Amino acid sequence: MIKDLLRETEGRMEKTIESLEDDLRSVRTGRASPALVERVTVDYYGVATPLNQLAVISAPEPQLLLVRPYDPGSLSAIERGILQADLGLNPNNDGRIIRIPIPRLTEERRREMVKIVKRRVEEAKVSLRNIRRDALEDLRAFEDEKLISEDDMKQGQDDLQKTTERFTERVDQIGARKEQEIMEV
Repeated sequence: MIKDLLRETEGRMEKTIESLEDDLRSVRTGRASPALVERVTVDYYGVATPLNQLAVISAPEPQLLLVRPYDPGSLSAIERGILQADLGLNPNNDGRIIRIPIPRLTEERRREMVKIVKRRVEEAKVSLRNIRRDALEDLRAFEDEKLISEDDMKQGQDDLQKTTERFTERVDQIGARKEQEIMEV
């Protein structure tokens, strides 16, 4: 019973890690990458739609992204969505495609990006702690219902703490790697 709970908790924590990695892909590092804008949401006929569902995004040059919409009528909505995403990017619409020049990151902008990374890393840690709290509540419920003994409860808490620490360490490593990537000139 405790093993099942720990396995489920690990699965939820793994999803938190995947979500963080996905989130950090959209943080600029000075090189053009379609991941920078593919999760930008665009108001497409009243529905918030991810950009990667509305257009083909490519990086033909290290400092340029091209966005080719499937529906040419969505050009202005896509442009507006990119501007509202507050990524520090200025899209250029030529009537057929949107060009997004990726400016070189200044030292100040790099520091801002590092702050964004730190905030997202902290959000992931909060998520991990919430998952741990839910699992602890389940353990207490098992003990209250006499499904597990007090010793099993203590062992389960120790295992849960070790699991949480392991995932927290992974989150820190992912954040440090991204910070290093951003600060690289």
